Amino acid sequence: MTAVLPERPRTLDAVLPLPLSLPQDPSPADLLARLALVPGARAAVVAGDRELDFDALRAEAQRIADRLTARGIGPESVVALCLPRGADLVAALIGTLTAGAAYLPVDPKLPAERQRYLVEDAGADLVVTSGAGAAPLAEGVPHLPVAELTAPGEGRPYAPVAVGADTLAYVIYTSGSTGRPKGVEIARAAAAALLAELEGAGIAVTDGGRVGWNASPSFDASVQQWVRICRGDTLVMIDDETRADPALLAALVDEQALTDLDITPSHADPLLDLLTADGGPRPLTLLIGGEAISPALWQRIGERTRAGVLRAVNLYGPTECTVDSTAGWIDGADEPHIGAVLPGLLMRVLDEELKPVEVGGSGELYLAGPRVGRGYRRRPGLTAERFVADAGRAPAGGGRMYRTGDLVRLLPDGRLGYLGRADGQVKLRGHRIELPEIEAAVAAYPGVAEAAVVLLDDVHGAPGLVAYYRTAAAGGSAEAGAGTVTEAGLRERLGAELPGYMVPSAFVALERFPTTTNGKLDRAALPAPVAPAAQPAAASAGEAAELTSSQQLIARVWAVVLGAPHIGPDDNFFKLGGHSLLAIKLVSRVRAELGVSLPVKAVYANPRLRDLAAFIDTLVDATAASQDQ
Repeated sequence: MTAVLPERPRTLDAVLPLPLSLPQDPSPADLLARLALVPGARAAVVAGDRELDFDALRAEAQRIADRLTARGIGPESVVALCLPRGADLVAALIGTLTAGAAYLPVDPKLPAERQRYLVEDAGADLVVTSGAGAAPLAEGVPHLPVAELTAPGEGRPYAPVAVGADTLAYVIYTSGSTGRPKGVEIARAAAAALLAELEGAGIAVTDGGRVGWNASPSFDASVQQWVRICRGDTLVMIDDETRADPALLAALVDEQALTDLDITPSHADPLLDLLTADGGPRPLTLLIGGEAISPALWQRIGERTRAGVLRAVNLYGPTECTVDSTAGWIDGADEPHIGAVLPGLLMRVLDEELKPVEVGGSGELYLAGPRVGRGYRRRPGLTAERFVADAGRAPAGGGRMYRTGDLVRLLPDGRLGYLGRADGQVKLRGHRIELPEIEAAVAAYPGVAEAAVVLLDDVHGAPGLVAYYRTAAAGGSAEAGAGTVTEAGLRERLGAELPGYMVPSAFVALERFPTTTNGKLDRAALPAPVAPAAQPAAASAGEAAELTSSQQLIARVWAVVLGAPHIGPDDNFFKLGGHSLLAIKLVSRVRAELGVSLPVKAVYANPRLRDLAAFIDTLVDATAASQDQ
């Protein structure tokens, strides 16, 4: 047997159980045609204190579409949506598609330089912003506040512009191996097929489900979430504070009666023990993806599924193949795997000569079928390199397949075991990252002569990126260049250019880079960041005297969590390498040492050591006062 499997492997039902209730009518295939048929009084969007039912959503989307059309926006136009997760984002997204155009998500939290690059590189025709006072994202591109698109006015029946199956639906950017992000073009039919396949695989089956929109709009997992509205599910928008705090997220699951929640393994781990069975007819479904699941976490998830608290499915797929390509249910009874290919895709597991491997063998995964994207926007050379002729079809067939760069093992029942990458790409906290893009940013810093970035499993107690650099000082001495190249300077520069998840957690200066016998960089020989001492000292005697007792305690916790041995009262948690997962870990250690419940949002609101210590002092005092009453 070879890796060229039929569209619906005979073993698929064993991997993906049949849905508890089959979809009522999987046609029509077009997403907006399906949206037009949803009962109008059903809740469509829940965003904080604002709700839209389907009648209101369709009316608002039609007004937006009409106003976009009046500005010359139509099929193959690209509208950049620089909006936070909320009702306006959903309405603008659906309105853009209703006008026949494509949307480009630009997360407002991205650095300004990154936002400008996305808009200009995509050749966006219009930028929609959250307010009239928003700074322009790019010169020469019209900007429009979303309020002008959504303002009440004369309406007409919902009538989406008719488009062809290959019409552009959206452009989403991924990290680039050349140092520049690249935009992936996905067609309307591919997005519609994604929804149909989630239904066919038994994942999206609840009639009137309530789906949490948890992902950044610039992350392709958000597509998996918003397409659900087109089948009549309710989108519950999850704000940043709730996303970052497992306790708040678990409470939202209960309060909003969520049926589906997309989440990365890193964020699922602290959430698991906070979830409880709700007693309903169907438990919460966790759609887990974005990075590999460790064996220990796989078993923990399995325990919760066997207890009836949740269902959990491991989803894998590159942005270039419309989000999800394979799926496997997690019951903890076996080793981690990425499941079987979804019904509308074909997989090829090929060796270096593009020949199919036998069952039990390993090779690179290629994906073919209608959900393969159109290519990279305005990058014909890169498109030709990654989107190649389908090795499983005769040349006259004209089919294409996408070279994923992922190494897998083909299991006898059609499932796939994930083995890692064949190149410099990594996954971190659900984000796909090309290490050369970060290396290029580090190397561009004045005074840096050489740079390398690696992903380590344990950086300050969590997976993280480590940047190594050598200065351009005479003789290649790192010390000689220390006056011009500092970790603080590098971190500040990268934070202004790259998304937060791409800023390394640690920086290591080297006098010279280790090399192999043939003169290439020996990544395996790069030294690990120095671990902090168990009882770290302050940065100086003066700072030690300045720290209060509570500040000394928090400094000690920070040092353990961040791996920073010297911490002063004005140090910033996030500028020292902190991120969302480390903030959760910090809160957990504060709770263990002080017995107070510190909300994760307090870390974001008080990133300086002295400010966080003062906030914790008020919590300690309030706890003591309540106990005395």
